[in-house]
Amino acid sequence: MNIDPNVMYIIIGGMVVTAIPRIIPFVVLQKLALPKPVLQWLSYIPICIFTALVMEHLLVRTEGSVTFNWQVLITILPTLVTALWSKNLLATVIVGIVSMAVVRLLWLG
Repeated sequence: MNIDPNVMYIIIGGMVVTAIPRIIPFVVLQKLALPKPVLQWLSYIPICIFTALVMEHLLVRTEGSVTFNWQVLITILPTLVTALWSKNLLATVIVGIVSMAVVRLLWLG
């Protein structure tokens, strides 16, 4: 299988353009000491992102109303308990994935 060099250049360029805005902030911020209020404000960002991602899938807009996606609601419960109890991101993600898989399996069955 031959790959056109132009396609390869586009793929590599896309990788570089995607990586630069993700790497530069880490490199720059490692050398800076941020003030405590800024660090406290930044500590809320993961919670905000998580909430936005969950709410996007939890609330479903139908004709004229908003309803719950019950599969997501059922999955949130064990995931939230795991997050609060363990404070472990990996355990929380695994419980969330397994919970959603089980709910979808039972929902279709």
